[in-house]
Amino acid sequence: MSRSSLQRLKYLLVDFLTANVAILIFDIVRFYVLEHENVGYMSLSSFLTSRVILIEQTLLPLILMAVNGLSGYYNRPLLKSRLQEFINTMLVALLQTVLVYFVLLTNQQTSVRATNYELLLYLYLLLWLLTYAGRYIVTAHAFSRFRTGKWQYNILVIGPKKPAEALAAHVAAHRPLTGFSLAKTVLLPEQNPEAFLKNCDLEKICREPDIREILFTTSGMGEQDILRVLYRLIPLGLPVKVATESLSVLNSNIRLQSIYEEPYIDIASANASDATKNLKRCFDVVVSALMLLVLAIPMGVVALIVKAGSPGGAFFSQERIGRRQRPFRIYKFRSMRTDAEASGPQLSSEQDPRITREGAWLRKYRIDELPQFWNVLKGDMSLVGPRPERRHFINKIMERAPYYSLVHQVRPGITSWGMVKYGYAASVDEMIERLRYDLVYLANMSVTNDLKIIIYTVKTVIKGRGM
Repeated sequence: MSRSSLQRLKYLLVDFLTANVAILIFDIVRFYVLEHENVGYMSLSSFLTSRVILIEQTLLPLILMAVNGLSGYYNRPLLKSRLQEFINTMLVALLQTVLVYFVLLTNQQTSVRATNYELLLYLYLLLWLLTYAGRYIVTAHAFSRFRTGKWQYNILVIGPKKPAEALAAHVAAHRPLTGFSLAKTVLLPEQNPEAFLKNCDLEKICREPDIREILFTTSGMGEQDILRVLYRLIPLGLPVKVATESLSVLNSNIRLQSIYEEPYIDIASANASDATKNLKRCFDVVVSALMLLVLAIPMGVVALIVKAGSPGGAFFSQERIGRRQRPFRIYKFRSMRTDAEASGPQLSSEQDPRITREGAWLRKYRIDELPQFWNVLKGDMSLVGPRPERRHFINKIMERAPYYSLVHQVRPGITSWGMVKYGYAASVDEMIERLRYDLVYLANMSVTNDLKIIIYTVKTVIKGRGM
């Protein structure tokens, strides 16, 4: 088990233990506070061993753990910010208190309003203080290990010679404060750094000393070179933080996790909180599972129509490039002839002669996209995100718009703001034009915006404006 997984397990166990203790103490307090209200039990032991309380004691900690998970607390278990941990615990405890109130206590309100408020205050303080105490112990132990060098949080510094060496010296000097350990430094040549990285086995470099994070200094580099280097770094699956000397395209994504750190741009993930990412993924799983269940029979009918309408299978799959440039197979209902790309990869257009009669109808109402709910359920895609492209066209886009590499921060989507505002792209120029909307989406990711995009997509489907 990796150190990251082990640390996450520690937080899970401590949170589960403190949640159980908090609920148990609250039940004891509730018994004595409500004693004059005739709770129906003669003794504390009979109250605590009653069927209702035992069910509460079993289920409530699990519900509280689910809320903790959605909050994003367990996403990044190493080198947590003490202040962020304190605030997260305080706010999540408030949410948990409200949730327990509506699930459990609405049927047990007393006639005295002050008593109700007193119970809520007791519950909130127990959830907040006990949870934070447990987390503080685990976090303090981890920080002690990192700062004494018993544990290593290895950093790879990459960039042009002088600024990279300066950044590496800064990281090494501040290890007692940040817990970061300088593992390696990769010095980029001034000319054509991307070509240098093509011949450099970055995966091996990161694997050998167990690199956990990459710091990229861009001083003296042009924006085009910076973005092309990032295109090589994002697929490594590691946090990539960029020093803010000149990268104007990304300056809105600066995140400061510790007052001891320099302000870096977190380029490996979109501008969204861990809670937003977790909620977005939960929403994806629930909706895609429901859609596959509800649409199973209609999709079977569509498959028969496609199969009978023209030679070839009912479904079509193709390799696309997803999050962190990982390839995956996208699934659709076939809307073109089987020999549509006999002469090589081609983009489709509105009057494309390769589209079958049934395919034109499928595309108009975007019914051909329905099998992609399976891609969403698997985790290859999201309901909302930049449209996934093929490697052939990505290479063409990158030649002219290196900032395309930024879309690989997130899972691609069935629909996107670019699809809603621009629609299908019939050329590389149009793909680049549509890319502007995807970049704006990345800087404004939220569940609310996803819902808006889905609503606009539904309107497009109903009006038959798919293509």
